[in-house]
Amino acid sequence: MRRDATPRRYLMCPPVHFKVTYSINPWMDPTKPVDLPLALAQWEDLRDRYRSLGHTVEELAPDPALPDMVYAANGATVIDDRVLIARFAYAERAAEAEAHADWFAAHGFPEIHRASHINEGEGDFAVTATYVLAGRGFRSSPLSHDEAQEFFGRPVIGLDLVDPRYYHLDTALCVLDGDEVMYYPPAFSPGSRAVLRRLFPDALLATDEDAAALGLNAVSDGRHVLLPQAAVGLFTPLRERGFEPIGVDLGELLKGGGSVKCVTQELRPA
Repeated sequence: MRRDATPRRYLMCPPVHFKVTYSINPWMDPTKPVDLPLALAQWEDLRDRYRSLGHTVEELAPDPALPDMVYAANGATVIDDRVLIARFAYAERAAEAEAHADWFAAHGFPEIHRASHINEGEGDFAVTATYVLAGRGFRSSPLSHDEAQEFFGRPVIGLDLVDPRYYHLDTALCVLDGDEVMYYPPAFSPGSRAVLRRLFPDALLATDEDAAALGLNAVSDGRHVLLPQAAVGLFTPLRERGFEPIGVDLGELLKGGGSVKCVTQELRPA
């Protein structure tokens, strides 16, 4: 099966102030130091790979008071140039929402909505051709699902996350192309697994090992799938489906609980 890449536009934030000084997910351990030059080099490698594949990468200016801004996917969800700004669950990250709102306003996005209910952007919203899949259970409020559906005018499907290691939907599920996804079933409640089986009967299912490497925290342009290089078990199944997996090393940023998708927000045009 031939796969065609679609040029994408992404928003990223360099980790020049990245550090782990608190813990708001099971991956974060403040006793483990971050190698900041290495984190920046790994981030730049990912950014440059996107550009080499023909994608546009915009950069959000980092704030020294907000060490988690590198996880730019959490700041907003953009569909049809309409921007739903996040409302963070933890005070440590709350000010990131305003930084994102300011960036979108400065760049001429026509409709920007500051969320009334807690959601963490593309951390818990995944956009397929037909649906907006919406995670809940650790960060985002179920009330944010109705808000997103009303704002975007797309059907929103709620999915319950049950394993704290996979605290955001983007750690447990990745949209590959159209309505094709890959996901890790044990991250979801029994009812949500049944919904996923019904909606995506041919989905690629990740193993325990690949999920634990954050292999599902990946970004696809319809052909190329950029994912953590340690998720070796996903490479062959992706190739068998016609995708081209590209392994990247974001080991320093994994110390904050994120990888490729967490640092990449997609700006979907109308």
